[in-house]
Amino acid sequence: MKALLSVSDKYGIVDFARGLLDLGFEILSTGGTLKTLAQNNIQATEVSKYTNSPELFGGRVKTLHPKIHGGILFQRDKEQDAKEAKDANIEEISLVCVNLYPFYQTTLKTDDFDEIIENIDIGGPTLIRAAAKAYKDVIIATSPSDYKHILQALKTNQNTLEFRKDLMIKAFCHTAHYDSIIANYMNQRFYGGFGEEVFISGKKVFQTRYGENPHQQGALYEFGDFWRHLDVLKGELSFNNLTDINAAIKIASSFGDAKATCIIKHANPCGFAIKENLVESYKHALICDSISAYGGVVAVNGIIDKDLALEINKTFIEVLIACNITEEALKVFEDKKRIKICITKQPTLKLPDDMYDFKHIQGGFVYQQSDTISDEELSNAQNKGTHKATPTQQKDLEIAYKIAALTKSNCVAYVKDSVLVAIGMGMTSRVDASRAALAKAKDMGIDIHGAVLASEAFFPFRDSIDLAAKAGISAVIEPGGSLRDEEVIQAANEHNIAIYFTHTRHFLH
Repeated sequence: MKALLSVSDKYGIVDFARGLLDLGFEILSTGGTLKTLAQNNIQATEVSKYTNSPELFGGRVKTLHPKIHGGILFQRDKEQDAKEAKDANIEEISLVCVNLYPFYQTTLKTDDFDEIIENIDIGGPTLIRAAAKAYKDVIIATSPSDYKHILQALKTNQNTLEFRKDLMIKAFCHTAHYDSIIANYMNQRFYGGFGEEVFISGKKVFQTRYGENPHQQGALYEFGDFWRHLDVLKGELSFNNLTDINAAIKIASSFGDAKATCIIKHANPCGFAIKENLVESYKHALICDSISAYGGVVAVNGIIDKDLALEINKTFIEVLIACNITEEALKVFEDKKRIKICITKQPTLKLPDDMYDFKHIQGGFVYQQSDTISDEELSNAQNKGTHKATPTQQKDLEIAYKIAALTKSNCVAYVKDSVLVAIGMGMTSRVDASRAALAKAKDMGIDIHGAVLASEAFFPFRDSIDLAAKAGISAVIEPGGSLRDEEVIQAANEHNIAIYFTHTRHFLH
C-alpha cells in the first residue's frame, strides 16, 4: 500500500506518517514534507525518484505525473483499468494527504503579486480532487484533525465506503474554499471586489437547534475564526441569539474602550449607556426600555465582576456577552438555567472587519461594501444652524448617531448624558419613528428634556424637528440632503436647537 504525503501545514504529519508505516504503508513525499519526515527518521521515497521524473520549473511541477495520478485514479474494480495500470507500471496509491499553500496568509503578508502568484497551489488541489474522485478506493486527508480518525479506522477495519465518502465531501469543500479565496482576491485586486462572479464561502462552526423558527434548520458558518474562538461558558446559542449578539457587539464596540453596555431585543437596541463604570452603564442602559430588556441580549464592553453580575441577575437576560467574566461573577448565575454566557477574551469587544456585506433575495443576493461610521463624519459634521452644541451635547450626538446608523431604518435615537433614552426603528416614516420613540419614553416615564436627536438619514420635512422641540431636544445630527433641508434648518433655528449635517447616509434595511 502506498500513501502520498505532501502538506504545507506540517502539524501532526510526523505522527501520522509513523502510524501509516506501522500499518504497512510505503510513503511517497515531496519537498518540505519529505525533509520533515527525514529529520524525524521516517522512511519515505521522494516522488521524483518514484516517477523517474525530476521536479521542474523551480518546483512548480512535482506530482503532475501519470504514475501519481494514474495510481490514484484508476478504478480497481474495472478489469481494463487494472490492465492499463499494469501495462504502464502504475501501482495503486491508497491514501493521499495534502493541504495547500497558504495563499490567504501570503496576501496578508505582502502585496508583491509575483509572490502571491507563486503561492497558488496547483499540484495540491489536483491531488485532492483526484483522490476525492477516487474515494471508492482512496482515502483523502486534507486536515490534521482527521489524522487520528483515519489511523483508527485503518487499525479497526472501519475504512468503509461511508467513511471515505465523508472525507471526499470534506476534500471538495476544501478545494472549493481555496479557489473561492483566490477568485475573490483577484476580483478585489483588479475589479474593486465586484467581478463577474463572487463567492461566499464559510466554515461550519456548529448546528443551531433550529433557525429563526422551530420548523427551520440552521447553522453558524464563519469566514475567519472569531466565532469559533468565542467561549460559550453557559448555555447553547440559537440562530436568533447569534444575530442579536452581532447587533449588540456592533454597538457596544463602537466607542473604543469606553465602558459601554448595549441591550438588544429582536435585533434592535432597547438600551445603551456609557458611564464611569460598567455597573452604572448597565443600570442606565435599562432606563430606555426595561420591559423589552427582559429576555434580551446584553453586550458589556469589559469584564463582568460580581457586582455587575448581581445587578444583571435582577432581570432575566437570555444572553450575556462580554470580554471576560470573573469566577465569582460566573457563580452568581449558577442557578439560572436559561441564561447563556459568552466571552470573547478581547481587551475590548471587537467584531471582524468584513470588507463586504450581502443580503439574500429570492434567486440571488445583493452584495456591497460594508458600511462603516468613521470618526471623521462626526468631527467634520457641519453646524448648519445658529446654535452650537456644548461638549456634553457633542458627546451625546456621537452616541446617538452611531446607534441610529447601526439600527434598522427608518430610525431616530435620543441620547441624554450618554444614555439612550428613546429610540424608534424600522418604521416606514421617519416622523412615525419619532412619534413612536417619544411615546415610548412617555410610557416609561423618562424625561428627555435636554436630550439630543440623531437620524441615520435626512429628515424630509420639518415635522420631526417640531416634534423634537416639543420634547425639549437640544441638538440634532443627521446626514442632510433633503430638498427641504433649509426648512429643517429653519425649524431648528426657530426652536433654538443646534443642528449638524454629516453628509453621509447610513440606511440599514
